[in-house]
Amino acid sequence: MKIEKGFNEYLIHLRREFHKYPEVSWKEFETSKRIKEELTKMGLEFKECASTGVVVDIEGNTRGKRVLLRGDIDALELTEKNEFEFKSLNSGVMHACGHDAHIAMLLGAAKLLNDNRELIQGSVRIVFQPAEECGEGAERMISEGVLDGVDSAFAIHIWSMLENGKISVDEGERMASPDIFKVNVKGKGCHGSLPQEGKDALVAAASMVMNLQTVISREISPLESGVVTIGELKSGSKYNIIAEEAMLSGTVRAFNQETRLKIKNSIERIVKSTGDMYGVNTEMEYIFGPPPVVNDKECSKIAEESVKKLFGNESLISMRKLTAGEDFSLFAEKVPSVLAFLGARKEEAYPHHNPRFDIDEDNLEKGAKLYMQYAVDFLGK
Repeated sequence: MKIEKGFNEYLIHLRREFHKYPEVSWKEFETSKRIKEELTKMGLEFKECASTGVVVDIEGNTRGKRVLLRGDIDALELTEKNEFEFKSLNSGVMHACGHDAHIAMLLGAAKLLNDNRELIQGSVRIVFQPAEECGEGAERMISEGVLDGVDSAFAIHIWSMLENGKISVDEGERMASPDIFKVNVKGKGCHGSLPQEGKDALVAAASMVMNLQTVISREISPLESGVVTIGELKSGSKYNIIAEEAMLSGTVRAFNQETRLKIKNSIERIVKSTGDMYGVNTEMEYIFGPPPVVNDKECSKIAEESVKKLFGNESLISMRKLTAGEDFSLFAEKVPSVLAFLGARKEEAYPHHNPRFDIDEDNLEKGAKLYMQYAVDFLGK
């Protein structure tokens, strides 16, 4: 593998630049422009896909299979609290999930693959995907044909809470399905001193919040995994007014379709029965997110060998599955795929989606190399 001198410094510079100018889902215009500038410098042709997405195909010297390498490019609506020189300059927006690192690593992989075409027995499709944080980007890219002719897909998620430099490519369930539910409660407002004249939407909604806590503890097997979190409850306008309306919303996480649907049905039943008990009307909206991420068994084995070749057996680690969601699952649903986790824990570590999130940047080169090695190894099978 030919690598230019200063490659790691190049990746760190890219990561810091993208970190400094984060953009939210579907508005990654400058990010996309900057990616295309780097690809142009490499002499690589690209095409746009899904508005701000970028796709480049790198052909090897021999015909064969096609492997897709994917990295997400959007940031979060979050105000950064880090004080380093390259902190976000876009107010209220931050790369707090590592997508800046993903862009840098994938651009690095593009450079490596372009400089080592003789190792490619087939073709590599490199995909910079928008709108992962809202769970919409992968679906749009797939609908526009990004998986056409693809035999396998590979992605890396840098992970700030995983031991620094360790890599997980475990087979099977890796991340959960991230669903959303919203409930509107309609009662009858009245004076707070005469509650018998109204129907209290606030009390009914509060009871729903408590009743929903039993879904996982009493309706899902202890051998299964699931989450029901109510993160929002809004109701009331003044201390002496019985609230006429209330709204609550939450998220559901599961690792298989059976558990997912069982949780959904339980929530619907509890919301309706609680509403009936308090004499209020309820309307519920349930939004299915992407499916769980499931790593293909054979592709995981290939990825394991790639890690061993590059970094030795000691770099491999088994990591527990996560109840976070990832729309890479839509790629994995259609072609055999692997989502790898690359540990980048600093001494003072903060979790993903935290305003002080950061990573050990020395792992960027590892990620770029792993992207390339998986592509070469898969195509060589």
